[in-house]
Amino acid sequence: MLTLLWAIPLFSIIQCSSGDIATATPPTPTPPATPLSDEQLVDLVEKSTFKYFWDYAEPNSGLARERYHPDGVYPDNDAHVVTTGGSGFGIMSIIAADSRGYISRDQTIERFTKIAHFLENADRFHGAWPHWMNGNNGDVVPFGTKDNGGDLVETSFLCEGLICVREYLKNGTTAEKALAARYDALWKGVDWDWYRNGQNVLYWHWSPSYGWQMNFALEGYNECLITYVLASASPTHGITPDAYHQGWARNGNIVSGNTKYNLPLILKHNGAEEYGGPLFWAHYSYVGLDPNQLTDNYANYWDLNVNQTKIDYRYCVENPHHYAGYGPDYWGLTASYSRNNDNSIGYNAHMPSNDVGVISPTAAVSSIVYTPTESLAAMRNFYENHSALLWGPAGFYDAHSQQYNWSAKRYLAIDQGPMVVMLENYRSGLLWNLFMNAPEVKTGLQALEFHSGKYGF
Repeated sequence: MLTLLWAIPLFSIIQCSSGDIATATPPTPTPPATPLSDEQLVDLVEKSTFKYFWDYAEPNSGLARERYHPDGVYPDNDAHVVTTGGSGFGIMSIIAADSRGYISRDQTIERFTKIAHFLENADRFHGAWPHWMNGNNGDVVPFGTKDNGGDLVETSFLCEGLICVREYLKNGTTAEKALAARYDALWKGVDWDWYRNGQNVLYWHWSPSYGWQMNFALEGYNECLITYVLASASPTHGITPDAYHQGWARNGNIVSGNTKYNLPLILKHNGAEEYGGPLFWAHYSYVGLDPNQLTDNYANYWDLNVNQTKIDYRYCVENPHHYAGYGPDYWGLTASYSRNNDNSIGYNAHMPSNDVGVISPTAAVSSIVYTPTESLAAMRNFYENHSALLWGPAGFYDAHSQQYNWSAKRYLAIDQGPMVVMLENYRSGLLWNLFMNAPEVKTGLQALEFHSGKYGF
C-alpha cells in the first residue's frame, strides 16, 4: 500500500490561478567557464537551496511555504500555506546556514524567535500540529476532507528540527538558552502515546471532527521510522517498545529477503518490494537520525539506505524504458512534481516501479551521504549541462525530463530541505551530531533496542 504522503490532493498542486503575492524572479545564473571544484559546487547548491527557507519563507510565520512558485502564480490562497514537515527540514537548514555563515547569528535568533512564537500559538491536536497551517494565523488548513487535525508524521519531521535547535542553542547566551527552552517545550508537548489509539501501533492522523477515521497505522517500512524513535524518546508522552516491535516491525515481518542487482533490500518497502520505494524514504527520517553504524533487531540502517539508493541508481543506469539522458550522471527517482501527459505539472511518487521519465534532483543530491561519487556526478551534470531548464532562484528546480525537454520550474519544501541538510551532514555531520547526541534520543533508541557504534550505545 502506498503511504499517504503520495496521496496528497493533486488538485492543490495542478490547478493554478493568480495568487495573492507576486515575486520577482532573479536571473538564472550561467555556469562558469571554469568548472567549479566539488567543494565549490556543494557549497553553491547548499547555499542556493537554503534560499527557499530564508528569502522565500512564508513571511508572517517564518516557516516554510508548502511550495514556492517563482512566477508568483499559486493555487487560490496557497502562498501562505505553511507545511509542518517541510518546516522541520527548513529549521535544520537554518542551523546549517548559520554554521556556514550564510546568515548571521542575530538573523538566526530573530527567525527562530518568530518561528517559536508562531508554533506556540498555532493549532495543535493532542500536541501534534496539522499537515498544513495558515501562515497568517496558525489555523489548520485541511490537507484533505478528513485530514483536518493532528498529523503525527509531519509533526515528527518538525520535531527533528526542534530538537536540533535546542541542542544548537542550549549552551549559548542567556537569550539563546531561553530560546532553546522554548523549543524543548514545543517538542515535549506532543502526546505521542495518544496517537496509539489504545493499540500497539501509532496512527498517522487524528481529527476533532472525524476522530480516527483516516485509520492509517504506521507499520512496515516507509518514511515513518523517525516517528517511532521520537515517540520512544519523549520523556512526557512516550510509548512502550511493544508499539514499535508489534506495530511498525509487524512482529518481525518487516524483514525482507528480496534482492535487486545483488543488493539486499533488507526491509520490506511498503508497496515497492522489488526495487524499493522512492528515495525520500532514505532521507526524511535520516536528516537527524544518523544511520552510520546504526542497527536494531531488523536492519543495519546504513546498508538499508545505501542499498536502496544504489538500486535506484542502477535502475536509472540500466534505463529499461530508454528515456533520454538516464545514466551515471542523470539519475534519481523520488516523489516530486511531475509531468502529466499533456505537458502540464502534476505530482507523482517516482521510483523504479513507477518511472515516467522524470528525474527529481533532490533524489540524487540528498543521497550524497550514501553515494557521494554518483551524487556529485549528477549534481555537476544538472548544473553544468541543464541549468537553462533546471536552475532557478532557489537552486535546482523540483523536477526535470530530458526525454520531454521539460522541467517543473517550481519548488517544494519537502524536497528542498533534505538537500540542504544532507549536504551539510555530508560536509560536517552537524545535524546528525546535534540530533543523535540529544539525551532523550539516545534513551529512546536504546529502549527500542537500537545500537550505534558511532555514538557509543
